Amino acid sequence: MVRFGISVPNFGDLANPGVLVDLAVRAEPAGWDGFFVWDHIVIGDGVAVGDPWVQLSAIAQATERILLGPMVTPLPRRRPWVVARQAATLDHLSGGRLILGVGIGYPPETEFATFGEPTGDRVRADMLDEGLSILDGMWSGSAFSHTGDHYTVAETRFAPKPMQQPRIPIWVAAEWPNRRPLRRAARFDGAFPVKMDLSDWTPDEVAALTTMMRADRGDVSGFEIVVGGSFEAGRALADSYGEAGATWYLASPDPDGTTDDLMATVAEGPGVS
Repeated sequence: MVRFGISVPNFGDLANPGVLVDLAVRAEPAGWDGFFVWDHIVIGDGVAVGDPWVQLSAIAQATERILLGPMVTPLPRRRPWVVARQAATLDHLSGGRLILGVGIGYPPETEFATFGEPTGDRVRADMLDEGLSILDGMWSGSAFSHTGDHYTVAETRFAPKPMQQPRIPIWVAAEWPNRRPLRRAARFDGAFPVKMDLSDWTPDEVAALTTMMRADRGDVSGFEIVVGGSFEAGRALADSYGEAGATWYLASPDPDGTTDDLMATVAEGPGVS
């Protein structure tokens, strides 16, 4: 069965933490399973952008059941040990409801170049791989150290461990249908491929994704296959997506819609049985 989440671009009017908390409070009783926010620094000159960790902390306090998390955090532009600490704290605050989405970050010309950060895809991918190793090591609670091309961590023991064990679930983003990031995703807890043309997924594409993940993992039981798109596609194709292997569908608002439109749509629930 497909579970349904909302993927909220938290900029413009939705940069306001109070608006997002209101939206999440409406989503929980309406039957949504997850509430996820984007993680950006710069969208456009002067466009309001909210910090996902502050917003998610407020949402965690105002909700009880719904899963939540950043979808996705560009780990290469963050210090992974700081993310390890933030995520573990939010996991405890939410009662073990955090899902951590990660990726290399997009678009690099604004999110990275603006601040003198590396923009090359390969460099950022290597930083992501190292960062993921650091998250795993620090969340273990055992003595951990790391020496790599991009990060160094002297031996340290991280406490408290996240509430969820063996770790906070990690969903790895990928540009569909690039294989290298999808192979990375297969090593963790979920794959969240993104179609850069923003078109809705077809059931055949979801089936192809499922086949890739099964080939890379050998078994996809317990592994999350996550696709996203419009509210309309999720409601119309839920059964077909599930039959093709999807376990989650993340609905994003119409970019031309208003905040009031989004509030009303979320209050209607996923719209599937």
